[in-house]
Amino acid sequence: MRSRRTAVRTAIVVPVVSLAAVTLLSGCSSTVSGVPQPSTTIAAGSPSGKGLSKLLVDPADFPARYEAIVLPAQAVSMAAPDLTGVPQGAEVDPADCAPPAQHYGPTGTVMAVGTDNASRSTISVELTRTDTPLDELAAQTKKCGEVTVTDSGAESTVTTEVMPAPPVRADDTLALRRTVKSGNESDKVTQSMVTLIAQVGDVRVSATFMSFGDAKADTVALDEVFTAAVQKVQNS
Repeated sequence: MRSRRTAVRTAIVVPVVSLAAVTLLSGCSSTVSGVPQPSTTIAAGSPSGKGLSKLLVDPADFPARYEAIVLPAQAVSMAAPDLTGVPQGAEVDPADCAPPAQHYGPTGTVMAVGTDNASRSTISVELTRTDTPLDELAAQTKKCGEVTVTDSGAESTVTTEVMPAPPVRADDTLALRRTVKSGNESDKVTQSMVTLIAQVGDVRVSATFMSFGDAKADTVALDEVFTAAVQKVQNS
Protein backbone atom coordinates (compact mmCIF):
# COMPACT_ATOMS: atom_id res chain seq x y z
CA MET A 1 0.00 0.00 0.00
CA ARG A 2 1.29 3.45 -0.83
CA SER A 3 1.79 5.79 2.11
CA ARG A 4 -0.10 9.07 2.26
CA ARG A 5 3.21 10.87 1.52
CA THR A 6 3.59 8.91 -1.74
CA ALA A 7 0.04 9.76 -2.74
CA VAL A 8 0.65 13.43 -2.07
CA ARG A 9 3.78 13.51 -4.22
CA THR A 10 2.03 11.69 -7.05
CA ALA A 11 -0.95 14.02 -7.13
CA ILE A 12 1.03 17.26 -7.22
CA VAL A 13 2.28 16.74 -10.76
CA VAL A 14 -1.09 17.56 -12.28
CA PRO A 15 -2.62 21.05 -12.43
CA VAL A 16 -4.97 22.05 -9.65
CA VAL A 17 -8.38 21.66 -11.22
CA SER A 18 -10.44 19.80 -8.62
CA LEU A 19 -10.93 19.37 -4.89
CA ALA A 20 -9.13 16.02 -5.02
CA ALA A 21 -6.04 17.72 -6.39
CA VAL A 22 -6.38 20.55 -3.89
CA THR A 23 -6.18 18.16 -0.96
CA LEU A 24 -2.75 17.03 -2.06
CA LEU A 25 -1.19 20.32 -3.11
CA SER A 26 1.70 20.58 -0.66
CA GLY A 27 3.51 17.35 -1.31
CA CYS A 28 6.23 18.46 -3.72
CA SER A 29 9.82 19.47 -3.17
CA SER A 30 13.40 19.94 -4.50
CA THR A 31 17.00 20.40 -3.60
CA VAL A 32 17.06 23.92 -2.21
CA SER A 33 19.96 26.25 -1.64
CA GLY A 34 20.02 29.64 0.01
CA VAL A 35 17.65 31.38 2.40
CA PRO A 36 15.75 34.48 1.30
CA GLN A 37 16.36 37.65 3.27
CA PRO A 38 13.22 39.82 3.22
CA SER A 39 14.00 43.52 3.17
CA THR A 40 10.62 44.91 4.19
CA THR A 41 10.42 46.23 7.75
CA ILE A 42 7.20 45.23 9.50
CA ALA A 43 6.28 46.50 12.94
CA ALA A 44 5.87 43.84 15.62
CA GLY A 45 2.65 43.54 17.56
CA SER A 46 -0.32 41.38 18.43
CA PRO A 47 -2.77 40.36 15.70
CA SER A 48 -6.42 41.20 15.96
CA GLY A 49 -8.93 38.82 17.47
CA LYS A 50 -10.21 37.84 14.02
CA GLY A 51 -10.38 34.21 12.96
CA LEU A 52 -7.37 32.77 11.17
CA SER A 53 -9.19 32.65 7.84
CA LYS A 54 -9.54 36.44 7.98
CA LEU A 55 -5.80 36.82 8.63
CA LEU A 56 -4.65 34.50 5.83
CA VAL A 57 -2.87 36.00 2.84
CA ASP A 58 -4.96 36.36 -0.32
CA PRO A 59 -4.24 34.12 -3.35
CA ALA A 60 -3.87 37.33 -5.37
CA ASP A 61 -0.79 38.20 -3.28
CA PHE A 62 1.16 35.26 -4.75
CA PRO A 63 3.32 35.89 -7.84
CA ALA A 64 1.32 35.27 -11.01
CA ARG A 65 3.14 32.06 -11.94
CA TYR A 66 2.06 30.47 -8.64
CA GLU A 67 -1.58 29.53 -9.12
CA ALA A 68 -2.81 29.97 -5.55
CA ILE A 69 -5.85 28.77 -3.64
CA VAL A 70 -6.95 28.66 -0.02
CA LEU A 71 -7.08 25.02 1.04
CA PRO A 72 -10.47 23.76 2.24
CA ALA A 73 -10.49 22.70 5.89
CA GLN A 74 -10.53 18.99 5.07
CA ALA A 75 -7.29 19.34 3.08
CA VAL A 76 -5.26 21.10 5.76
CA SER A 77 -4.73 18.00 7.91
CA MET A 78 -3.01 16.31 4.95
CA ALA A 79 -1.03 19.28 3.64
CA ALA A 80 0.25 20.82 6.87
CA PRO A 81 2.12 17.75 8.22
CA ASP A 82 3.96 17.42 4.91
CA LEU A 83 5.71 20.71 5.69
CA THR A 84 7.43 19.01 8.63
CA GLY A 85 8.20 15.74 6.83
CA VAL A 86 6.15 13.84 9.42
CA PRO A 87 2.66 12.64 8.36
CA GLN A 88 -0.05 12.35 10.99
CA GLY A 89 0.27 9.08 12.89
CA ALA A 90 3.84 8.42 11.76
CA GLU A 91 6.47 7.17 14.21
CA VAL A 92 9.48 9.40 14.86
CA ASP A 93 12.83 8.25 16.19
CA PRO A 94 13.90 9.77 18.56
CA ALA A 95 10.34 10.05 19.84
CA ASP A 96 10.88 13.41 21.54
CA CYS A 97 11.74 14.90 18.14
CA ALA A 98 8.18 14.57 16.85
CA PRO A 99 6.60 17.88 15.76
CA PRO A 100 4.55 19.66 18.44
CA ALA A 101 0.88 18.73 18.61
CA GLN A 102 -1.19 20.81 16.22
CA HIS A 103 -4.91 21.49 15.85
CA TYR A 104 -5.86 21.19 12.18
CA GLY A 105 -9.36 22.59 12.44
CA PRO A 106 -10.12 26.04 10.99
CA THR A 107 -9.62 27.73 14.37
CA GLY A 108 -6.15 26.17 14.69
CA THR A 109 -4.61 26.01 11.21
CA VAL A 110 -5.37 27.56 7.83
CA MET A 111 -3.34 27.36 4.62
CA ALA A 112 -2.97 28.86 1.16
CA VAL A 113 -0.85 27.14 -1.50
CA GLY A 114 0.51 28.48 -4.76
CA THR A 115 1.68 26.01 -7.43
CA ASP A 116 4.06 26.67 -10.31
CA ASN A 117 3.04 23.81 -12.60
CA ALA A 118 5.97 24.38 -14.95
CA SER A 119 8.56 23.56 -12.28
CA ARG A 120 6.27 21.52 -10.01
CA SER A 121 7.19 23.79 -7.11
CA THR A 122 4.93 25.24 -4.44
CA ILE A 123 4.86 28.02 -1.90
CA SER A 124 2.68 27.22 1.11
CA VAL A 125 1.53 29.78 3.67
CA GLU A 126 0.35 28.40 7.00
CA LEU A 127 -1.19 30.28 9.93
CA THR A 128 -1.51 28.56 13.29
CA ARG A 129 -2.72 29.61 16.72
CA THR A 130 -0.18 28.78 19.40
CA ASP A 131 0.91 29.93 22.84
CA THR A 132 4.26 28.13 22.52
CA PRO A 133 7.30 30.41 22.07
CA LEU A 134 9.02 30.09 18.71
CA ASP A 135 12.37 29.59 20.42
CA GLU A 136 11.11 26.20 21.64
CA LEU A 137 10.83 25.08 18.02
CA ALA A 138 14.32 26.41 17.34
CA ALA A 139 15.70 24.51 20.33
CA GLN A 140 14.01 21.26 19.27
CA THR A 141 15.34 21.66 15.72
CA LYS A 142 18.90 22.09 16.93
CA LYS A 143 18.57 18.99 19.12
CA CYS A 144 16.83 16.94 16.42
CA GLY A 145 18.90 17.67 13.35
CA GLU A 146 18.20 14.22 11.86
CA VAL A 147 15.30 11.90 12.61
CA THR A 148 13.85 8.71 11.16
CA VAL A 149 10.15 8.70 10.26
CA THR A 150 8.13 5.53 9.64
CA ASP A 151 4.71 5.86 8.01
CA SER A 152 2.67 2.82 6.88
CA GLY A 153 5.86 0.78 6.73
CA ALA A 154 7.75 3.33 4.61
CA GLU A 155 10.84 4.86 6.19
CA SER A 156 12.31 8.30 5.54
CA THR A 157 15.08 10.43 6.97
CA VAL A 158 14.30 14.04 7.84
CA THR A 159 17.20 16.46 8.23
CA THR A 160 16.51 19.99 9.48
CA GLU A 161 18.83 22.89 10.24
CA VAL A 162 18.29 26.38 11.60
CA MET A 163 19.27 29.15 9.18
CA PRO A 164 19.71 32.90 9.75
CA ALA A 165 16.36 34.31 10.79
CA PRO A 166 14.44 36.49 8.29
CA PRO A 167 14.91 40.18 9.18
CA VAL A 168 11.26 41.15 9.56
CA ARG A 169 10.02 42.84 12.70
CA ALA A 170 7.82 40.45 14.66
CA ASP A 171 7.76 39.01 18.16
CA ASP A 172 10.21 36.33 16.96
CA THR A 173 11.45 34.89 13.66
CA LEU A 174 13.06 31.67 12.46
CA ALA A 175 14.25 30.11 9.20
CA LEU A 176 14.65 26.39 8.55
CA ARG A 177 16.08 24.26 5.76
CA ARG A 178 14.65 20.73 5.69
CA THR A 179 15.38 17.68 3.54
CA VAL A 180 13.31 14.48 3.47
CA LYS A 181 14.82 11.40 1.84
CA SER A 182 12.64 8.35 1.28
CA GLY A 183 12.36 5.27 -0.91
CA ASN A 184 14.90 2.61 -1.77
CA GLU A 185 18.16 3.00 -3.67
CA SER A 186 16.50 2.45 -7.06
CA ASP A 187 13.53 4.72 -6.37
CA LYS A 188 14.77 7.36 -3.96
CA VAL A 189 12.86 10.62 -3.54
CA THR A 190 14.42 13.76 -2.07
CA GLN A 191 12.12 16.45 -0.71
CA SER A 192 13.77 19.71 0.31
CA MET A 193 12.31 22.97 1.49
CA VAL A 194 13.04 26.37 2.97
CA THR A 195 10.65 27.71 5.60
CA LEU A 196 10.42 31.27 6.94
CA ILE A 197 8.52 31.75 10.21
CA ALA A 198 7.34 34.78 12.17
CA GLN A 199 5.47 34.88 15.49
CA VAL A 200 2.95 37.72 15.83
CA GLY A 201 1.11 37.51 19.11
CA ASP A 202 -0.52 34.08 19.24
CA VAL A 203 -0.40 33.65 15.44
CA ARG A 204 2.52 31.84 13.81
CA VAL A 205 3.08 32.70 10.15
CA SER A 206 5.04 30.21 8.03
CA ALA A 207 5.92 30.33 4.33
CA THR A 208 7.57 27.28 2.73
CA PHE A 209 9.07 26.77 -0.71
CA MET A 210 9.20 23.15 -1.96
CA SER A 211 9.98 21.48 -5.30
CA PHE A 212 11.42 18.38 -6.95
CA GLY A 213 14.67 18.22 -8.89
CA ASP A 214 17.82 20.32 -8.69
CA ALA A 215 16.27 23.75 -9.10
CA LYS A 216 17.26 26.42 -6.60
CA ALA A 217 14.65 27.82 -4.27
CA ASP A 218 12.66 30.73 -5.67
CA THR A 219 13.79 33.00 -2.84
CA VAL A 220 12.41 36.15 -4.41
CA ALA A 221 8.89 34.74 -4.61
CA LEU A 222 9.16 33.20 -1.13
CA ASP A 223 10.29 36.56 0.29
CA GLU A 224 7.37 38.32 -1.42
CA VAL A 225 4.73 35.90 -0.16
CA PHE A 226 6.16 35.71 3.37
CA THR A 227 6.27 39.48 3.67
CA ALA A 228 2.68 39.80 2.42
CA ALA A 229 1.53 37.09 4.84
CA VAL A 230 3.14 38.78 7.85
CA GLN A 231 1.75 42.16 6.81
CA LYS A 232 -1.76 40.75 6.53
CA VAL A 233 -1.59 39.41 10.09
CA GLN A 234 -0.07 42.63 11.39
CA ASN A 235 -2.60 44.92 9.72
CA SER A 236 -5.86 42.95 10.10
